[in-house]
Amino acid sequence: MSVVVITGSAGLIGSEAVRFFSKLGMHVIGIDNDMRKFFFGEEASTTWNRKCLEENVKNYKHHDIDIRNYSKIEGIFKYFGKKISLIIHTAAQPSHDWAARDPFSDFSVNANGTLNLLQATREYCPEAPFIFTSTNKVYGDLPNYLPLAELEKRWEIDPSHKYSSGIFEDMSIDQSKHSLFGASKVAADVLVQEYGRYFGMKTVSFRGGCLTGPNHSGTQLHGFLAYLIKCAMTGTPYTIFGYRGKQVRDNIHSSDLIAAFYEFYIDPGIGEVYNIGGGRESNCSMLEAIELCQEITGRELDYSYTEDNRSGDHIWYISDLSKFKAKYPSWSIKYSVPQILREIYEHNSGRWANQ
Repeated sequence: MSVVVITGSAGLIGSEAVRFFSKLGMHVIGIDNDMRKFFFGEEASTTWNRKCLEENVKNYKHHDIDIRNYSKIEGIFKYFGKKISLIIHTAAQPSHDWAARDPFSDFSVNANGTLNLLQATREYCPEAPFIFTSTNKVYGDLPNYLPLAELEKRWEIDPSHKYSSGIFEDMSIDQSKHSLFGASKVAADVLVQEYGRYFGMKTVSFRGGCLTGPNHSGTQLHGFLAYLIKCAMTGTPYTIFGYRGKQVRDNIHSSDLIAAFYEFYIDPGIGEVYNIGGGRESNCSMLEAIELCQEITGRELDYSYTEDNRSGDHIWYISDLSKFKAKYPSWSIKYSVPQILREIYEHNSGRWANQ
């Protein structure tokens, strides 16, 4: 039985990957020490999801390990060796605001943790594809300098611009404001590319937009759609930060992202980079998302507005998916934003009703 190592295995993307690859008959080694609880508090804990995996996925083995601990990471890789046929690295500190509070922890998790996993892969299973969940924040705030127009409910790019279908991988990651979180993810992203190009390893950085789905433990600092509809359901006040609530994000469902991971696993490249998100098929502004949440839940969202946007945050970001689709033409977006929100609501409304 081949082995897949998945970090952040109790999180949104990690748990989706656990379920998907276990169904292929692979032995799944999950690495997750619930750092999300440390970052964002009890409401963000992924313990409930870990227990669900342990109870329902028979070929799943959980390891409560910090990815910054190289000796323990090495121990797992050394034990399984070349039986490891895939590494999916989703563990991260994912918040702009949190990174500014504790830059050392942010960088050590995002950059050093990624280095540990790359080196262990190089030492013990160098032929295994290495999939890294990067972020569109590696482009810093450069997207904010695109020709954007303010419409009634959203910002939108000039339709004649080359990025009208979304932002390509050719956008610079240099000389812009990233936030410290963005900077630590740049470091990890470049390391993933370099281990591919320098050592000939099958690595890829997927630069994601907003990653979402029903298993997201959304919180104020991370998890846009999941937290928004949770607030509508529970009556929790929500704050919009800047841009008049018209900031635009593309949103990709976790299963659509894992389907992209699978395509790379079957036909991997070396040191690849792909922008991945909902693209033009699945995106929304904050105001548009609020309207959808109120429609789905039948409740008014208690929200307020502050002029102060988060430093380095995007006004408008939509991924151009053409590079990935050209390489993997059988892949496509299956979920739209309304479908995503409806599924999050139906999956979690019973659990949230008691909060």
